[in-house]
Amino acid sequence: MLRLSGLKLPLDHSADAMPAAICERLGIEPHELSRHVLVRRGNDARRKNAIQLVYTVDVEVTDEAAVLERFAKDHDVRPRPDTDYRFVAKAPGGWSGKRPVVIGAGPCGLFAGLILAQMGFRPIILDRGKVVRERTKDTWGLWRRAELNPDSNVQFGEGGAGTFSDGKLYCRVKDPRFLGRKVLEEFVAAGAPDDILTEAHPHIGTFRLVSMVEAMRRQIEGLGGEYRWQHRVDELELERQGDGAQKLRGVHLADGGFIETDHVVLAVGHSARPTFEMLHARGVHIEAKPFSIGVRIEHPQSWIDRARFGKCAGHPALGAAAYSLAHHCANGRTVYSFCMCPGGRVVAATSEEGRVVTNGMSQYSRAEFNANSGLVVGIEPERDYPGGPLAGIELQRHWESMAFIAGGKTYHAPGQRVGDFLAGRASSELGEVVPSYKPGVTMTDLSRCLPEFVLEAFHEAIPVFGRQIAHYDHPDAVMTGVETRTSSPIRITRGKDFQSLNVAGLYPAGEGAGYAGGILSAAIDGIKVAEAVGLSIAAG
Repeated sequence: MLRLSGLKLPLDHSADAMPAAICERLGIEPHELSRHVLVRRGNDARRKNAIQLVYTVDVEVTDEAAVLERFAKDHDVRPRPDTDYRFVAKAPGGWSGKRPVVIGAGPCGLFAGLILAQMGFRPIILDRGKVVRERTKDTWGLWRRAELNPDSNVQFGEGGAGTFSDGKLYCRVKDPRFLGRKVLEEFVAAGAPDDILTEAHPHIGTFRLVSMVEAMRRQIEGLGGEYRWQHRVDELELERQGDGAQKLRGVHLADGGFIETDHVVLAVGHSARPTFEMLHARGVHIEAKPFSIGVRIEHPQSWIDRARFGKCAGHPALGAAAYSLAHHCANGRTVYSFCMCPGGRVVAATSEEGRVVTNGMSQYSRAEFNANSGLVVGIEPERDYPGGPLAGIELQRHWESMAFIAGGKTYHAPGQRVGDFLAGRASSELGEVVPSYKPGVTMTDLSRCLPEFVLEAFHEAIPVFGRQIAHYDHPDAVMTGVETRTSSPIRITRGKDFQSLNVAGLYPAGEGAGYAGGILSAAIDGIKVAEAVGLSIAAG
């Protein structure tokens, strides 16, 4: 088959328009087209009055060689790639070696555990949190009653931080082996809607993610894998080799237990601060990495729909509109939108007492009243937190604590209307936009809980974004602070074999280790690391 990309059709095209468009694009007669299969659907909304749907399709024609020769220089016409996943290793029959351990049950740990289980290596998966249904109750405890469980919340527990998010399933990582396809197919097998296989920007939403991670857990357990909930790893057992290098021999648990193993996948997520501190104390190679800090900004979704889609706003083929913005400021900082959640809500995402953290979440329908996204500024270790590998964590904690104070020390988030922020005055009341954050928002002055350079950058960028997205800078739009967990503030550096640079057998993985950002990229990294572990075990 051939893969044809960039095929554009009108928003309201008829069902029979696709075959005709394929034939016209390839210069073939209708009888030469045997069949076509939808691969991807997106939209081109650059001209709001003439929005087009953009397709990628696999097509079967009578003379494939002739078409390929005619379009040899056209990158949109090429042979269909092989997207099937193939395991790189398999456990021998009756294998009874030391079982690999996966620390963390978020997207990265989930897929590392799944691939290891499918290869026959019966992984043990540890998480400090709870199964997803119990974890959901604890998370709602913070949102509804301002009661935080430090071990079971938005960050910790089955499904990881991605469970309480928009469920976005796209990323910009290079994926020549189509591992992202493997991720999506496993999600569909676990109950995700089929359209995630074909939508250009697929998402799932929290409610569906809950049942999916449960289904995948059952699959892993059915293949011999084992989950152990409320098991926090407090220490690594390391052995010094003759050449001075260290080798992993097991993990010590908070309850006094010990698991002997030669292979640990460290998939702890970007908020596992005690684990980062333990690794640093044990001499595991860690370095500070850039991340971002800022707020969540909310607008009515209808404003964003009209700004992006014009008269086509509300069309069922388009859904809720999203946006992506960036501006390079005169002070050398870059302000950009992050984790945009159409038709969603801002949620409390702290994992530590006495601190406030915001994040965004949507359901599959994306039908709630407001749109929200992170409005953040990139920061760097050399300039902003030069105090060592863990200095970024301390910076996060400082501003999260300041947000807790500004919000009234009740886990309410500090908020401010955009008009008041730009005018340099505190907010005392809401306008047209009602913030969605629970347990509540305290209107105040966000300058109390953000660095001066962030405030300066926002003052410049928000009016610029208002010229790009109508009403973005509306005086009644609401900013809620603080957004500090955009990505991990550290990188647990690894080599080409995916192992820690100075601890053999330790495999840093996913977002917490600094190698992913979001559900899909974390899951892909989990697959890669699981493959490396499987090859190592198989090699003996």
